[in-house]
Amino acid sequence: MTVQTVTTKPIAGQKPGTSGLRKKTPVFMGPHYLENFVQSIFDVVGAQGKTFVLGGDGRYFNDRAAQVILRMAAANGAARVIVGQGAILSTPAASHLIRLNKTDGGIIMSASHNPGGPHEDFGVKFNMANGGPAPEGVTEAMFQRTLTIGEYRIVAAQDVDLGRIGRSDLAGMIVDVVDPVTDYAALMETLFDFPAIAAMFKGGFRMRMDSMCAVTGPYAVEILEKRLGAGKGCVVNGTPLPDFGGMHPDPNPTWAKALMDEMFGQNAPDFGAASDGDGDRNMVVGHGIYVSPSDSLAVLAANAHLAPGYKAGLKGVARSMPTSAAADRVADALGIGKYETPTGWKFFGNLLDAGRATLCGEESFGTGSDHVREKDGLWAILLWLNILAVRKQSVAAILAEHWAKFGRNYYSRHDFEAIASDRADAMIGGLRASLPSLKGRVIEGMTIAGADDFAYTDPVDGSVSKAQGVRILFEDGSRIVLRLSGTGTEGATLRLYLERYAAGPGGLDLDPQVALAPVIRAAHALAGIEGFTGRTQPNVIT
Repeated sequence: MTVQTVTTKPIAGQKPGTSGLRKKTPVFMGPHYLENFVQSIFDVVGAQGKTFVLGGDGRYFNDRAAQVILRMAAANGAARVIVGQGAILSTPAASHLIRLNKTDGGIIMSASHNPGGPHEDFGVKFNMANGGPAPEGVTEAMFQRTLTIGEYRIVAAQDVDLGRIGRSDLAGMIVDVVDPVTDYAALMETLFDFPAIAAMFKGGFRMRMDSMCAVTGPYAVEILEKRLGAGKGCVVNGTPLPDFGGMHPDPNPTWAKALMDEMFGQNAPDFGAASDGDGDRNMVVGHGIYVSPSDSLAVLAANAHLAPGYKAGLKGVARSMPTSAAADRVADALGIGKYETPTGWKFFGNLLDAGRATLCGEESFGTGSDHVREKDGLWAILLWLNILAVRKQSVAAILAEHWAKFGRNYYSRHDFEAIASDRADAMIGGLRASLPSLKGRVIEGMTIAGADDFAYTDPVDGSVSKAQGVRILFEDGSRIVLRLSGTGTEGATLRLYLERYAAGPGGLDLDPQVALAPVIRAAHALAGIEGFTGRTQPNVIT
């Protein structure tokens, strides 16, 4: 087998964000595009003599990209690559394999919750030896390398048989094809009381798990149906498909509408859940009641000790800044640390590695713990099942008791998608300029206590992250947060976060959009959303 050195030119726009590099699939399939970025990864982190994990969510181009990456790893001198069978690995399972095998990192092929297909989205990201996403310094170095790259190295070889579990050789590099589920499922058995959950299912408890034709299907079938006895048919849309069956694999009430309809219909199961494209996000629904991600984090924090893996208690709870303060109230009651970080799981990684936090969560349906260094959708679902099995109460009853004890943080996120980038930037820029003059202003009967552009100083390494989102804080505890998200591939997405606190026992049973109505009106007026975007209603409400 011959190592080829291919002359290339820098390709503009290869700037990875917190979730790696995401582009339309035809862009990645274009001449030298994938190769340039992968070579830039190896040029920055080094490959000689190293071991990596490789896998993805099974979206279109996943299988072909895996073969390219393997041949490039061999050409760059890697000693070994552990790859999921069929080039499949959920993101949390990849993180676990990196940590379990003490590898030098891993390459994950995914665009997370974005649609997949020949004309949809694809992505590549690098995770470090701790199993977590590469920090900003590393991703910035990769970007800078893409601006100057002049060649890449690749082995001329036949495809590796990724459908067969076992070891093979590629130009002197060991390729170990492993079952993508086995090690992850074994980890889950160490964290949760599988016998108690199995007994709950045996007693007639019913569940519906929508894997959205994405990567968690095989994991959910093995763990829920086979090991826990939830029964065949518990998992729907359980076969990963290159185009996710035409679905938008984002587990929220809008895109998982079929599950929501079932959970709010007659003869609904006791518990419903969904996960996303690469398996790191989750949605939880009870019979007739939806659990917001912010509430889910708070309930899990308050009850984690009921699961064997967390019986010693939590070291701390961390949440992204846009996530509601519900988890903070639990942390205060438990007397443990609480942390508010910028959006991006890498910020949790430092806290987890330093032993300061055990549970972490984002309002964007991501929850996880120190068992890996990624958010983990199926893990969160299993922790909910463990809590339900021990408490022997419904989801609705658990939420009601939680709100009665801690109060309720009414919360919602409104997404305005595919906004022209210049208009979105102008809107946020104008709002930032107005921040100093907002304090003391009364709007919708609420007085603004302060406003800022969130900045974060990492308590572990002292690094500073600025301009992480505009916050408008009201004296009654209400809050508005506005951020522009880069997780899409077209234009900009405005994420508007809305929060209002109600102490128990009164005021706990309103529809969230009703409870938040004055906050919503205030946000639109302060940001001038209609004037900049031409829209009065969001694309997605969660």
